Amino acid sequence: MARRRAGDRVPGSFENVLDEALSAQVTLDEHGIVTAWNAGAEKLLGYSPTQMVGRPAAGLLAEEIDEEELRSLAQLPRWNGRIALRHRDCRCLEVKVLAHKRAPDGGRPGEWFLVSALTGLRPEPEDDALASLHHEHASGCHMGLYDTGLRLLRANDVWQRALVLTEDDIRGLRPSEYLDDPEMARMERLMLRALETGESQTMEVYARAPGEGREHAWSVFATLLKDEDGRVRGLGMAGHDITDQYWARKRLALLAEASTRIGSTLDVTRTAQELADLAIPAFADFVSVDLLLSLDDAQEPSQGTPRGPVSLRRVAHRSVNPGTPEAVVAPGEVDSYPEGCPPVESLRSGRALLYHANDPAITEWTAHDRSRAAAVRDFGMHSAMTVPLTARGTTLGVVVFVRHRHPEVFREDDLVLAEELASRAAVCIDNARRYTRERATAVTLQRSLLPQALPAQAAVEVASRYLPAGARPGVGGDWFDVIPLSGARVALVVGDVVGHGIHASATMGRLRTAVLTLADIDLPPDELLTHLDDLVARLSAQQDDAPPPGPGAESTGDVGATCLYAVYDPVSRHCTIALAGHPPPALVTPDGTVKLLDLPVGPPLGLGGLPFEATDIELPEGSLLALYTDGLLESRERDIDAGLSLLCETLAQTPARLDDLCDAVLTALLPARPSDDIALLLARTKVLDTDRVATWEIPADPAAVAQARKDASAQLSAWGLEDADFVTELVISELVTNAIRYAEPPVQLRLIHDRNLICEVSDASGTAPHMRRAHIYDEGGRGLLLVAQLTAAWGTRQTTEGKTIWAEQTLPASPLADFTVLDSE
Repeated sequence: MARRRAGDRVPGSFENVLDEALSAQVTLDEHGIVTAWNAGAEKLLGYSPTQMVGRPAAGLLAEEIDEEELRSLAQLPRWNGRIALRHRDCRCLEVKVLAHKRAPDGGRPGEWFLVSALTGLRPEPEDDALASLHHEHASGCHMGLYDTGLRLLRANDVWQRALVLTEDDIRGLRPSEYLDDPEMARMERLMLRALETGESQTMEVYARAPGEGREHAWSVFATLLKDEDGRVRGLGMAGHDITDQYWARKRLALLAEASTRIGSTLDVTRTAQELADLAIPAFADFVSVDLLLSLDDAQEPSQGTPRGPVSLRRVAHRSVNPGTPEAVVAPGEVDSYPEGCPPVESLRSGRALLYHANDPAITEWTAHDRSRAAAVRDFGMHSAMTVPLTARGTTLGVVVFVRHRHPEVFREDDLVLAEELASRAAVCIDNARRYTRERATAVTLQRSLLPQALPAQAAVEVASRYLPAGARPGVGGDWFDVIPLSGARVALVVGDVVGHGIHASATMGRLRTAVLTLADIDLPPDELLTHLDDLVARLSAQQDDAPPPGPGAESTGDVGATCLYAVYDPVSRHCTIALAGHPPPALVTPDGTVKLLDLPVGPPLGLGGLPFEATDIELPEGSLLALYTDGLLESRERDIDAGLSLLCETLAQTPARLDDLCDAVLTALLPARPSDDIALLLARTKVLDTDRVATWEIPADPAAVAQARKDASAQLSAWGLEDADFVTELVISELVTNAIRYAEPPVQLRLIHDRNLICEVSDASGTAPHMRRAHIYDEGGRGLLLVAQLTAAWGTRQTTEGKTIWAEQTLPASPLADFTVLDSE
């Protein structure tokens, strides 16, 4: 065959230098059927593509090949040699063939790419002259000499050793033909660019040469070779091995990526998964992250690893294969690792360890574990690394890196990188673990300070929800309460302490306790907020005088809070509300109308010296009050007004069950991860029937006490409460007598038949009675002591006209349970 030299072209006319007909190219599928046939193959054997595509290639053989030999060749990644082929005109040709078995990502599984050069089969004397020109530009590296058609003419010994092919094997082939790798197509484009521009070109090529065990990086230099007349005679290619620098850059890039991708949240499981995701596929083919079971507890994990089998919980894994089929343990499951196995050895020694599939530690472990032995065998796992997760002197678990698809085994420098990745991940996991523990402590504290059960009362039907912030560190100081008051009334409370964390929760607990105490003495809402304001001011002053927190301690900051306090009376249907910097409640009337109550909003608690104003409103039976903290309305997607409007729209669709309405409100208003704590309290008002309340005006005459007892006895009989007659008469005698004797008229007696029996005596005096212990010869002073002994509770409250003294008796059969359990989430 005649030799064709592209260098005979006129310089500058390199637009179509690639002549596909200069080499025969054939592609076969896994069954040996021709799937591609180029013009060079037609020129070589005389068959057109139409005649050959779809036909078995074995029909071209001039000699039969032993089937056993054919199966052996099929297992090789590449084959080269001479084959006797039959030309279309029946001539027998001995053809030099280079066959590449393509990887799954480079073609169909089992596909072969065959190529044979049709030119440049013999070295020419002029090649030596071009080679001498090339040596002037590069030496001591991978070197190749090409004509202007990008066909190889000469290759030095370094390049031949890397390819595991001789110069004769690849002469006349383009780079993409003698090395079936996408990087070779890039290199050909570089060579064309050098021909087109007349300037030398450089690039980096990343590929694994057949003679190398790992992927290499070369800095490739392409330069034009000209003769004495300035004519372009060819191209010189020089490749400098920069693999060490390349892998160093890859390691640095992976570490840089680890610093941004690992630890994006304070969640242990997600942080472990981020480590696994980072390592796949750039570093390993399978990664598992297991943590010690001691990390499940809130306590600090014990130092060191106990002897014997070690139980680990799988928290994350990842594979290059969809579904992670290599894993024998599912996320969340616990597995026992025997003494001496690689993960346990890393935990015990605290060092990263490198293993190959035939190492005794691996074979002994898998010999007693069929599932792992099957995974090693089925996936061809050839190397693994076990790296302990250690942070701040505490061992947390172990991460395992495995390779099976990646052809290169793990090396010592990979072990260093794995240790660095595991070290960074361990610190993030430990931070997440500590955060989770501290948050659990804060949540436990806060929930212990919130009401666990609401005391039964007949004034309102209630439902509530409390949700801690989903994205903020720690918890906050939101709270709510339903407090039974005298006279069948009830107090509804919602408050919010400024800030987050344990300090806010503790402050919330102190304020809630103060509200319960102030409510027990039955202060009006505006007076109660005034006293609470004084308390917050004192707490702030104490905080200002306190020494600064130590390093790492939580900063307490200023003490501040908002609060809503409302008192509802089911007898009069009146509700008195006072606000201290808190959002106003929403009211849903029985006809479905929803409105935000227009109430005077006092200053937040803690400012001191500013008044609070209470507003009294009359509510129809079945009215719904929605009390909430501002976290329900705050959102990055909408402003406060839009949140209030959405709240009203949701409340207008009032379902029969208040619990369903709570869920509907939270679903409509809250994002997936709320940025603030939320407290929501819904209360539907009830009214005490008039036939369960009896009132008498008592003349300011001691003789009226007997009539009062008589009237009360008759009313108890009408209610069927004859068993309470004796105690009730005694209570009335004492309280009415004291009012007539020591207080000012008018005097009023009221009996309320609620879940308990309530006796109230009101007068116009602001002086409250005090129970005292009478001496042996005293004629008086024993009445209130008897009242206290015979009733469940008694007390006094100030009114606008004077005061009311009340006593409450527990009835034998109560229509309500003692407590209503909170249904909160």
